[in-house]
Amino acid sequence: MSEIRKAILVVSFGTSYEKTRKKTIDRIEECIRERFPAWKEYRAWTSGMIRQKIEKRDGIKIPDVKGALIQMAADGMTEVIVQPTHVLNGIENDQMQETVNTCRHLFSRVETGNPLLTTQEDNRRMIQIVSREMEPKSDEALVLMGHGTEHYANSIYAALDYQFKDMGYPNIFMGTVEAYPALDSLIRQVKEKNLEKVVLAPFMIVAGDHAENDLAGLEEDSWKSRFEKAGFAVTCVLKGLGEYAGVRELFLDHVLEAMKRGGMAEK
Repeated sequence: MSEIRKAILVVSFGTSYEKTRKKTIDRIEECIRERFPAWKEYRAWTSGMIRQKIEKRDGIKIPDVKGALIQMAADGMTEVIVQPTHVLNGIENDQMQETVNTCRHLFSRVETGNPLLTTQEDNRRMIQIVSREMEPKSDEALVLMGHGTEHYANSIYAALDYQFKDMGYPNIFMGTVEAYPALDSLIRQVKEKNLEKVVLAPFMIVAGDHAENDLAGLEEDSWKSRFEKAGFAVTCVLKGLGEYAGVRELFLDHVLEAMKRGGMAEK
């Protein structure tokens, strides 16, 4: 009988910002290693542009999903969990899943974990995490910047915005850089609340380029500049979701759920 060798592949979009990577992606991976010490851990990043930049700048070669899976098979891994650190079941996650499906024959068992926000229970827990970590004062609005996507999964942002308010947090607003809810809508809604101050924070795993530039940048079209132009006192909290212990715990739960679905008992 052949030896069972278990591994977890942690799949992230990636970031070229080393400081935030250490606090987010690296920290998530570290927590997975600590929680599942009997499983060998691998890393893959889905952004080819970022992988190329890291290799050219730092001399570090990070594989894509297919490359990592091929390496895992060459290393003799037989049972594999693929756990994304994606926020949504969007385009990046669909492409990851397609790649995993083409490599299933390389292993005896493969199971994919859910992205951060997949079930209604995930959404509820995420709202509790945000409200616990960043609940605004009575004269403040907390405005969260999600990435946004053309994928139908983008609807989760508007649903979260509604659910924040339904769960008793009327001063928390959810928007996106590249889709809906958009910045103009957010400014209008915050104005209608007659609030004086705005706290801006990224709703992304890492506080990278979008957080540094689109959210807190000095350009006139950044969210900070636009809210200031609208008359608000603005504070930016450049902290990626991966820095919050509750978010990392949610990913750990998704890994364990995948193990159970795949019949791979935790050891």
